[in-house]
Amino acid sequence: MSDSGLRQTQTLPTDHDRLQGELDRLEDAFAGLQKQLWHAQRLASLGTMAAMVAHEYNNIMTPIVSFAKYALEQDDSALLRSALEKCLKQAQQACRVSERVLNVATDQDRGPTSVNLAELVNEALECLGRDLAKDNIGLTIEVDPALKIRASAGEIQQVFVNLIQNARQAMLGRRGRLTIKAHRCDDQVRIQISDIGAGIRTEDLPRIFDPFFTTKSHADRPDKRGIGLGLAVCKDIITTNDGRIDVQSTLGHGTTFTIHLPAAD
Repeated sequence: MSDSGLRQTQTLPTDHDRLQGELDRLEDAFAGLQKQLWHAQRLASLGTMAAMVAHEYNNIMTPIVSFAKYALEQDDSALLRSALEKCLKQAQQACRVSERVLNVATDQDRGPTSVNLAELVNEALECLGRDLAKDNIGLTIEVDPALKIRASAGEIQQVFVNLIQNARQAMLGRRGRLTIKAHRCDDQVRIQISDIGAGIRTEDLPRIFDPFFTTKSHADRPDKRGIGLGLAVCKDIITTNDGRIDVQSTLGHGTTFTIHLPAAD
């Protein structure tokens, strides 16, 4: 047998193979950076929550201390029992607030699943750690309890938390109303989150989803400020979950964000 018959054919990588490998590497790097951006925005949301939760915890703990001190000063077993029941109720509320905040901090992407939309909205509201009525903000929810979307629950909850925080910030210092509506349109679910707050200037609307664009960097309160990542990440998350998000706003009259996501049968 000749030497040529013993030789094994070797296939050298072509320019196309090298380019494809580089493209795959860049796509992986982009996906990693995208997750880091989402995580950074989640931390920013947690910072806003912390300002509200600190205030709310003071409201929760003050009655606990008062009930306990008063009951200890009295020689009355019935009063002591009543004080303990009230302290337990307040402590349970504190645990619920902590649990919701921890869920936002630690929730990981588990991929798209069938998610009950009404439950997701309620959980996002609980993540605020504060009753909107305490800020003179009314709440209207019109979501069918049986309505479901197909999406990543943790990611969509992050979107809802951010939009609700934005709506609250836009209405602080004035009487307002947050309205959350949803209904099914064929194979899509249309979700609207509306406020009657300060609104957005017409010239700012085209940039509202741009990374690091914010109109709140100089706000006088920590829970009214922003770093400009929230809406950019919201759009990124919605797009990744096969949906889309739009905004309509009138300066001085309020803002409505409209989200379309796949419906789950």
